[in-house]
Amino acid sequence: MIDEFKHKGKREQLVKLLRQKGIEDENVLQAINKVPRHLFMDSAFEEFAYKDQAFPIAAGQTISHPFTVAKQSSLLHINHGDKVLEVGTGSGYQAAVLVEMGADVYTVERQKELFDFSQRIFKKIKIRPKYATYGDGYKGLPSFAPFDRIIVTAGSSTIPKTLLKQLKIGGIMVIPIGAKNQMMTTFLRVGERDFERMEFGDCQFVPMLERTEK
Repeated sequence: MIDEFKHKGKREQLVKLLRQKGIEDENVLQAINKVPRHLFMDSAFEEFAYKDQAFPIAAGQTISHPFTVAKQSSLLHINHGDKVLEVGTGSGYQAAVLVEMGADVYTVERQKELFDFSQRIFKKIKIRPKYATYGDGYKGLPSFAPFDRIIVTAGSSTIPKTLLKQLKIGGIMVIPIGAKNQMMTTFLRVGERDFERMEFGDCQFVPMLERTEK
């Protein structure tokens, strides 16, 4: 597959839909308008790539709804050059959107099959994170910490303190919290041990797991 005029037209329609659903961050919308989502999916789903739906990808995982990607991206309040840790590269689509937004993205994926897939797509579309690795995202990337922003693309039943420690003071983490019933949650680090927590509605993500898988 390549990125054709018809795909660009469908992305424009998707951006209009996201506006209607309440996404106001122009940086987010412009990035989604540029990133070819269909290339991050199986060709069997190409026709549906720009609908606001989640679809299966490798290793039993899914590529999130565009609205979910846009919402998490908006909650990060990205500034150009922000150092962003992404836990759960998945297909690579969310990382590509963040790169297009001007972030320096450090991303980690625990599924080897997905990690290899995302690397191929990044190379194909010439969008590269600052650093991408195969490993246990639950541990974050302490050697690169602290981060201005952290985004977790899987649901965690508990608050991952290891990740909070890797956040700069003034930094924001966006993460779905909950076992079965998840809540999109942000943590703003206001001091060495102090965080302000806010919730932004129900969501549904695959569970966040420890250890890596081949």
